Amino acid sequence: MITYLILGITVVVSFICFGNQTLAMKLALSPYQVIHRQEWYRVVTHGFVHADMTHLLVNMFTFWSFGTYMEQYYQYVGLGKWGFLLLYFGGMIFASSFDLAKQKDNPYYLSIGASGAVSAVLFSSIFFDPWGKIYFFALLPIPGVLFGVIYLLYCQYMAKQASDHINHNAHFLGALFGFLLPALLNPSLVKLFLGALIGR
Repeated sequence: MITYLILGITVVVSFICFGNQTLAMKLALSPYQVIHRQEWYRVVTHGFVHADMTHLLVNMFTFWSFGTYMEQYYQYVGLGKWGFLLLYFGGMIFASSFDLAKQKDNPYYLSIGASGAVSAVLFSSIFFDPWGKIYFFALLPIPGVLFGVIYLLYCQYMAKQASDHINHNAHFLGALFGFLLPALLNPSLVKLFLGALIGR
């Protein structure tokens, strides 16, 4: 399965980069390097690098939890494997767009992690199953649609605070991409979402 392949590569690359900071910096998203030196590969490679074990485990556990389900569901609704690949890597790239624009002249800015891509997968699952339970803080089960609203509001609030080292804009944009992609690929799926949302 594609999910396990991506997960395996991400774990291997992240572990290698834990002990090789030079490589980690070479793979990280650096908007300055991307724009001024045309190192466009960074908009993808940064998603395979993580800051530490906690960062890696949280992202990969979430991806595993929702990725296996979404990979199968994309096949079921006719979006296929290419649709799932677009979901993951498109989410990763779109999540980088804000930083590419805002930080393009900042040579010191770096961003790593698959959070944008993982958010895309998570929110695509909310599109298809808005009332499915998601565990808030891994403890409290709440409907996916409610989790989604809280998540987006939190990302917006924290992005404005800029009080930590988490790329909240990437989380927000990845989530937005993942939620909208199914409808963009197949507009008839909007009826499926509305039916699931209203017909509960």
